[in-house]
Amino acid sequence: MDFLENKIFDIISKTAEEQGIRAFVIGGYVRDSFLQRPCTDIDIVAEGSGIELAQGVAKKVKSKVSVFKNFGTAMLKYHGLEVEFVGARKESYRADSRKPIVEDGTLKEDQERRDFTINALAFSLQRKDYGNLIDPFGGVADLQNGLIRTPLDPNITYSDDPLRMIRAIRFAAQLQFTIVPESLASIKKNKKRLQILSRERIAEELNKILMTTKPSIGLQLLQDTELLPQFIPQISNLQGVETLEGKGHKDNFAHTLKVLDNICPHTDNLWLRWAALLHDIGKPATKKFEQGTGWTFHSHDLTGARMVPGVFKQMKMPLNEKMKYVQKMVRLHLRPIALVEDSVTDSAVRRLLFDAGDDIDDLMTLCEADITSKNDAIVRKHRKNFQLVREKLVEVEAKDALRNFKNPVTGEVAMEYFDIQPGKEIGELKEYIKNAILDGIIENNFEQALALMKEKGKEMGLKKRTFAQ
Repeated sequence: MDFLENKIFDIISKTAEEQGIRAFVIGGYVRDSFLQRPCTDIDIVAEGSGIELAQGVAKKVKSKVSVFKNFGTAMLKYHGLEVEFVGARKESYRADSRKPIVEDGTLKEDQERRDFTINALAFSLQRKDYGNLIDPFGGVADLQNGLIRTPLDPNITYSDDPLRMIRAIRFAAQLQFTIVPESLASIKKNKKRLQILSRERIAEELNKILMTTKPSIGLQLLQDTELLPQFIPQISNLQGVETLEGKGHKDNFAHTLKVLDNICPHTDNLWLRWAALLHDIGKPATKKFEQGTGWTFHSHDLTGARMVPGVFKQMKMPLNEKMKYVQKMVRLHLRPIALVEDSVTDSAVRRLLFDAGDDIDDLMTLCEADITSKNDAIVRKHRKNFQLVREKLVEVEAKDALRNFKNPVTGEVAMEYFDIQPGKEIGELKEYIKNAILDGIIENNFEQALALMKEKGKEMGLKKRTFAQ
């Protein structure tokens, strides 16, 4: 079979025979061979010691083997492939942990403990039936029909290891498969089991969902199965429409998913996709009905930005520059839209360039994705106006170099000229010069900034330093 043509499989087969054990290719490599997707990770399960089998293979291919005794696994690299070996095992679980009690087992028992039928497929590496498919749960049929199904009772599978519930949704999103109804019902039934999971593992799966071509599939499933409120209620809370005096607002959850899908063809930046997911989280807290106007969400951009660190913290994601980037995108996401709705002045563009800095292109990508409407004419109009904003950004940036703005006049220059110590006067002078540049009163150069500093300093009662003769 062509998917077993790589020489490594023949070497594993012969080594297993020499050691008197049986070996099989199992899991993702087998699944992806049927889906005709590239796969460089190979899982080998042995009815015996996976570590000893790996060591025997490593000697033949002259490769270093990494042994993980605590997990009973070993891994080696071979011509761009990562091959992991493990002994066949059966598992049992305690109610308060997803860490299994592991015992030696057979291939059949190993397949039964797998999460989904499409991941329980195996190829034999025995000489007598080399390449034969072992598919006890109809995994190939599920691949052909685009179905996600557990090998055993889903209540057992999901309760034992609740991470599998999010993995089911992740595979449904990645492969655009359908989770069978009994499995969906079981996920909803076992939602509280997520409490035994570490948030790091949940975040890892969520990141994989966000990196799919259409993340809305996964996010909608997380919401429908009531998993999403268990770990990011701020997103779940966006769902719903309220109507007063015949006026309603759009469903902000559905809008968020649309924005997320819109941005994906334009970026593989995980953190920009996170910004799309979180851009409207401030709306529930700022929602207000105003007579004659309808529903408003004033300052939801600023409120949402303040909420971003809390989301990262509860997901145990690092509170580092990535978080600050997402926070910045959420805080600024209305600014380009405001330029579209108002006249595009040089001053407004300068301030946007100053505040966004090197992230201006990402911000524009987010804001264009945020243009959603059932009225195609409105979408076309806004996108046409956005093109004008982009052209203005290029024009102003070429003229004023504000993307990485640095005040031409430093605090040291002001202190030297006026013979003053660090204090509020320095900050006031620098802020005045910055605003003058952004408002187009002076150009972004040292000579004009210095002249303005002298003028403003005189107004403030500061005196030029005098030197003894």
